[in-house]
Amino acid sequence: MDELKGDCARCFGLCCVALPFAKSADFAASKDAGKPCRNLLADHRCGIHTKLRASGYAGCTVYDCFGAGQRVSQTVFKGVDWREGDRQRMFDVFPVVRQLHELLWYLAEAQRLDPHEDLRAAYEEVDRFATADPDTIVGLDVAEIRAKVNVLLLRTSQRLRSSAKSYRGADLIGARLRNKKLVDADLRGAYLIGADLTGADLRGADLIGADLRGADVSGADLSTCLFLTQPQVNAARGDARTKLPAALTRPAHWGRTGARR
Repeated sequence: MDELKGDCARCFGLCCVALPFAKSADFAASKDAGKPCRNLLADHRCGIHTKLRASGYAGCTVYDCFGAGQRVSQTVFKGVDWREGDRQRMFDVFPVVRQLHELLWYLAEAQRLDPHEDLRAAYEEVDRFATADPDTIVGLDVAEIRAKVNVLLLRTSQRLRSSAKSYRGADLIGARLRNKKLVDADLRGAYLIGADLTGADLRGADLIGADLRGADVSGADLSTCLFLTQPQVNAARGDARTKLPAALTRPAHWGRTGARR
């Protein structure tokens, strides 16, 4: 799924320009949508990429465009830089394509786990939307597209999981789930912000949309989780013992032995 991973070298720094952010624990300064980040260089690279967290930009290390940046830059706008072309149109298109690419990532994962024709057809349809002309993309009803895709993803999840244990949409903020057996559990949309999941067994658990910001997954087994994404992993805290799916990368900011409590 390389085409669904961000390739900054083929993008025009769209996430650093098109999107807004507010001064907070995640960002050292505020920025309006359409305004270049003060750390963006002339060649679209980040001037503090190797020290984002130390510089107060932890939010940038969590974000992932799922490959939407290069799709918009190189395909939809055919390599024309926002400095030279219709910048506002490009900035309007980018967040829509980002949502479509996230859906493509889920559909690709579902096909890998449980291949069938409905998933393939849905992937091809969403991919066509993501490569349409700018006016068509901006006019898309992404909520309707997401709802149709979600029916297929939920069906895949139910086929693959043997457990009826459900925490769907549950408020588990700060929950003590250390060493908890959550195999095949439904954690779709669960709020796991700051939860203690150290040593938890999450094999086969459906984590689509789960909020893992600040969750401690040190030593946890996430190796066969369903629909776990790189942004979710980046937002959590883990260590060298955390088991991740093969398609995901261990974040550079994770500790070697996990966080102490």
